[in-house]
This record gives sequence, structure tokens and C-alpha cells, in this order.
Amino acid sequence: MGINKQDKVIKIAVDAMGGDYGPPETVKGAVMAAREYGVEVILVGEKEAIDRELSACDTEGITIRIVEATQKIEDGEEPAFAVMRKPNSSVSLSTRLVKEGEADAVISAGSTGAMMVAAARYLGTLPGIDRPVAGGPFLGLAPNTVVLDLGANVGCQPYQMVDLAVVGVVYARTFLGIENPTVGLLNIGSEEGKGNEQVKQAFSLLKESGLNFIGNVEGMDIPFGRANVIVCDGFIGNILVKYSEGLGRTIRKWISSELANQLPEDRIEEIGSSIYKLLSPAEVMGGGPLWGVNGIAAIAHGSSRASQIAGTFRQVITAIETDLVGNLLNELAKVQAKREQKNR
Repeated sequence: MGINKQDKVIKIAVDAMGGDYGPPETVKGAVMAAREYGVEVILVGEKEAIDRELSACDTEGITIRIVEATQKIEDGEEPAFAVMRKPNSSVSLSTRLVKEGEADAVISAGSTGAMMVAAARYLGTLPGIDRPVAGGPFLGLAPNTVVLDLGANVGCQPYQMVDLAVVGVVYARTFLGIENPTVGLLNIGSEEGKGNEQVKQAFSLLKESGLNFIGNVEGMDIPFGRANVIVCDGFIGNILVKYSEGLGRTIRKWISSELANQLPEDRIEEIGSSIYKLLSPAEVMGGGPLWGVNGIAAIAHGSSRASQIAGTFRQVITAIETDLVGNLLNELAKVQAKREQKNR
């Protein structure tokens, strides 16, 4: 653990300023990960703020250094313009460390949009991928079901939905250990021929892709885990995630009120928390790599605490050790070759 294929210690850059609780929780989580996984950490951000947090941590025996960032992307800034206007922001600098070979990966709990723009700008995307892809398991009820895209790609072309399926297959193999993942296309009905023109064309392309495509799946199939990989446009995917998050919070609140006079308070909290974890994407997804990027750039949830930041390190290390980028590149090439052959 913590050693890459060249037998060198893995170096991970962290946007220390990102997230609702950065830098206190991001720095603490990075220290935890450095100790647990034996990686070298580069904290990027305001030096004074980072030093203050490090002084409260036990850093003996681990390697951590600071790279000063003189700018920070604030909440509400338009991501593309912010990354362009602020090249010395913590998210831009930490991503450039990967491009320049000083780090093997970057992690940020800051603006997802800014991280996506920085990753695309400084690392680029793989052939056939127009912009980074966001997705993964988001329901505790279906831990072996990956849904893509969850908001990064809105208005997907049919061929792009095949690429999303390839990304999901590599995800399921790498992180879930599923050798031949099944692929489903999210639709308004299970029968072939259902849906709008976008999904009808995507259905035909998926049938010819060589993937383990099982056809259309409906929204109710997601919690049942009917397919290991479920593909949808990012517009739909983002609605799914936010609906699930709201449902988890609402049910937790409802349980607290409904059972107030029937069970002890700690038991009510236990039940509410258990249900919330089954429904809340924040609890299930944690953090992980952006897909389709020519490098390892990972997003942690904005509300991540130290333990969740450390958990994102584990995902990143797995991505490095399994050559995620190389595997995805190979799988995309296979599908794209079939597509080109058919179009001749």
C-alpha cells in the first residue's frame, strides 16, 4: 500500500481549502490517510491556515509538505471562469501538480464543477470522452449498482451513453470486483422501443457494443440492483441523486417525529441513521475519481469530514494501483473500434 508500479511512494495532492469543513477536516483527513496508507501528502492552500491545523495533528513519521496557493475559488463563482481567472487557486495548483508529475493524484472536496474544469483543462480527457464523468453507487440498498452520469454530462449523445457504460463497467470491475458487469439503460419502460429518440438510439448502440447489455431498466429497478451498471443522461442522474438525498433526510426526520413517544431517543436516532445511510448518496458515495480524465483526479463530497477524506484516499490509491486510466483507455478503444467498423 502506498507504492506505485515504479516502486515509488505514492504522492497525493490535496486541495486543503475545499469543502464545507476545509481546511480543518481536509488536513486532519490527509494526516490520517498518510499514516494509514503510507502515502506522501502535498497540502495545497493558504499556508498559515494549513500550518495551524497541522500543529494540532500528530505528524511524526509521515511525509507532508505544503504548496502555497494565493487564490481560492469561492462558493457561487462560475466554475469555468473561476478556474481560468484564478490559476493559483488551490484546486488549480493541486491539479497542475499531477500534470507536472509532482503528484500521482489530486483530491478536492471543493466545487465539483471547478474540479471538473481544472481536470479537463490541465489533465485532459481520454479519447472519445468530451468531459469528465461523475458516477458510482449512490444507494446503500444497491451497493453493487453503479449509475452514470450523475450530473457532469447533460444532453448526452447516444454514442456518449455507450462510453458511459464502458466507464461503469471499468468502475464495477475495479472497485466492486465484478468481472462481467451487467449493463442497463435507464428508461420509462423495460421493452425495446420505449423512450425518446436519444435512448432508442443508445439502446441500439449498446446492443452492438460487446458489453453485457441486458436492455432497458426502470427507476424502480435501481434499488433492486437489477443491473450492475445503469446508464442515463446527467440531467436525469442528477435529479435521481438529489431526490434520494432529500428522501433520506425527510424519512429520517419523519421517523424522529413519528416514533418520538414509542422508543428511546437513542434507538430512534439509530433507526433514522440506518435508513439515511441506505438512501443518502453522501453516505454511500463518499468520494472517488472523476472518470474519463487522463490522470487521477478525485472528488470528495462537499460535507466530508476527516474520515471521509481519508476514505477518498483509499479510492485514489486503488485507482493508481490498478492502472484505472490505462484500463479505461483500453476498454474505450475496443468499443470505439467496433463503432468505427460498423460505420465503414
